[in-house]
Amino acid sequence: MRIMADSYARRSRSSDSYFRRNKDFQTSLNGAGLYQNPVISSNVVHVLVSLLGILSLCAGQLPTYNRLLMSLIEIKNLAKTYRVYQKKEGLGASLRGLFHREYREVQAVRGINLRVEQGEFVAFLGPNGAGKTTTLKLLSGVINPTEGSATVMGHIPWKRENPYRRRFALVMGQKNQLWWDLPAQESFRLHQQIYCVEPARFQRTLDELSELLDVGNLMKQPVRELSLGERMKMELIAALLHSPEVLFLDEPTIGLDVVAQHKIQQFLKFYQEKRKITILLTSHYMKDVAALCKRVVVINQGQIQYDGSLTGIVDQFSGHKIVTLQFGKDDSISGLERFGEVLEIQPPKAKIRIERTRVAKNLATILSDHSIEDVVVEDPPLEQVIAEVFAQVGGHEDQDNPDEHSRVMD
Repeated sequence: MRIMADSYARRSRSSDSYFRRNKDFQTSLNGAGLYQNPVISSNVVHVLVSLLGILSLCAGQLPTYNRLLMSLIEIKNLAKTYRVYQKKEGLGASLRGLFHREYREVQAVRGINLRVEQGEFVAFLGPNGAGKTTTLKLLSGVINPTEGSATVMGHIPWKRENPYRRRFALVMGQKNQLWWDLPAQESFRLHQQIYCVEPARFQRTLDELSELLDVGNLMKQPVRELSLGERMKMELIAALLHSPEVLFLDEPTIGLDVVAQHKIQQFLKFYQEKRKITILLTSHYMKDVAALCKRVVVINQGQIQYDGSLTGIVDQFSGHKIVTLQFGKDDSISGLERFGEVLEIQPPKAKIRIERTRVAKNLATILSDHSIEDVVVEDPPLEQVIAEVFAQVGGHEDQDNPDEHSRVMD
């Protein structure tokens, strides 16, 4: 009891000094009407600090009170610039390059700001070379930034601290982390030792994941003999064996057939909803985005151009609606060009692309002039909308400053 009392007293003294420095917490107590009363304030603070300390120690970490006031992922003015050597053709040019080299400066990420809360499933979209993979590499600590700052779960990623590396995972669809010539189960055992996973917990997690992905009968088969979809399932298992709190997915369904894509989508949706982990997903398959993500971040030429809901991106960047009309048997399909772009005519149906602001007016005219049995109004396909977003943003960027993205240096 004396030990517990001494520990409580030390924690109380440290908590007093901490909360005297932390004006945000004082403000929250003032709002609740507690900080004005010194007796109530002291007791409340001591109880809160004790509870937070116990919870954090049970999790095997030092108390981090500011985590209550921070987003899980917080990025501020993050930038990354590469210097790429420009090798000229020919032997003479190669020899001259030994003494005088020309470099091109590529700004892969240019001052982005982003906040992601715990439990979010966020899609990170952009054309090739937009900076998506570079951002994920920065957040996972693979590379260092040129400017700016970022924290993930209170850690600075590029410091590569072991406590941080045990709490996140990175899966890249075009790179393998499993040993090519060994069965997947051997690589899983290696991951168990690297991440210090207890044997009972490891086996329980492995059994759960292999059952969800239906790969239990493939564990003893060398990875090089697996199909692309089966290998990706094994990569996901390897990434999730240590139960990370944050998962970075870089095009996990690239090259997969429709069936394999659907299975991985179902698995990721179920796992994220069950474990409440935070996931950042990059993908060129819009079906992945539509099936998994409620929030979309569009990045182009190293800058974030949109951050919002999936439905919001359609409303903001798509200025048209697709209208499908089914005409009566005796009605002729003619004169539709004056209402919009005619996409398809297969009697008795016709499909027209109409500007959003003119849909109601044009439909009223069509219904009065023709015998229409059925009308369907829908948004254009998501792939088409995203392509329009990339084209609009890319065009504006090139017009504003065509030389800003890269420049040649001696």
